[in-house]
Amino acid sequence: MPLEALRGRAADGAFCTNTAQPRYSYPMRAATLPTPASAPMPLPPDVTVFERGWLSSNNILLRGRFGAALVDSGYVTHAPQTLALVQAALGAAPLDHLLNTHLHSDHCGGNAALQAAYPGVHTRIPPGLAAAVTAWDEDALTYRPTGQACARFHFDGLLLPGETLALGERHWQVHAAPGHDPHSVILFEPEARLLISADALWARGFGVVFPELEGFDAFDAVAATLDLIERLAPAIVIPGHGPVFSDVARALADARARLEGFVADPARHRRHAARVLLKFKLLEWQRIAPEALHAWARATPYLHTLRSQEAPDGAEPEPSFEAWLEALIDDLVRSGAARRVAGWLVDAG
Repeated sequence: MPLEALRGRAADGAFCTNTAQPRYSYPMRAATLPTPASAPMPLPPDVTVFERGWLSSNNILLRGRFGAALVDSGYVTHAPQTLALVQAALGAAPLDHLLNTHLHSDHCGGNAALQAAYPGVHTRIPPGLAAAVTAWDEDALTYRPTGQACARFHFDGLLLPGETLALGERHWQVHAAPGHDPHSVILFEPEARLLISADALWARGFGVVFPELEGFDAFDAVAATLDLIERLAPAIVIPGHGPVFSDVARALADARARLEGFVADPARHRRHAARVLLKFKLLEWQRIAPEALHAWARATPYLHTLRSQEAPDGAEPEPSFEAWLEALIDDLVRSGAARRVAGWLVDAG
């Protein structure tokens, strides 16, 4: 994701129009989440969007005759607020369904808290990592390689591409959306042309293409998913991060331009990914001493993988890991995403 996207709202929260609590997630009822250069967009009253800070994914609450369903649950350190948001919206009503578009830590970190609070909730995940969830393999789930955290949860069923699910008041199509994550899905409601796009498309860009960091070609999959979204022709997109938007043509053009840049210069994507991993963790910490940051980085396999990819096959990467990490930190500081204050590295929001 662009570093400028990760800046702002380091503490979790979102704008609100119909509660007394500012910068807090809110139900959108036939109105009003503004996006740059676009008019407010109407959403059906059965769709509630909790727009979160960048450490957590957005959460989408669907309510109606088919029960209440939450799509994506945010990062584990924000799980208490995720639960509070859902409970405030549902009152005494149960949460019937919990779905994850993919299993990155910022999309399923609240699952365990929600399952504890709502023992009857039925949880569905995409099929690709079902065995890893059952075994709780944190390497396969990428929590250990990225240096991130997720509380263990269970699942009851799968989100199978090609099926249609009755959720809230509507019928939602499940579509495979590989690229950012090879197992990711998106959800499309054709009547109102609503798309829950996860990290396949944001108003400005898309998520880091993680398979590329592991040596698997995935830029073509990103392009194919963008083509799929164009064919679906959504009127409104509810992304995994950032504001809801309706200028889909512009978002697709921006995403394709960004993808072309990564295809032309894969090293640019790797550097971007390394900065994003570091900034994401800084959002969680808020501030950290340099020695603690270096210790975390040395224990984070993805960072070693990214550094090693800078060198020719078989050669020792230059500079040293510590110098490479310091260069990343310098990049964050120069971009305004971090500050050095009295011996600490501090998130700049």
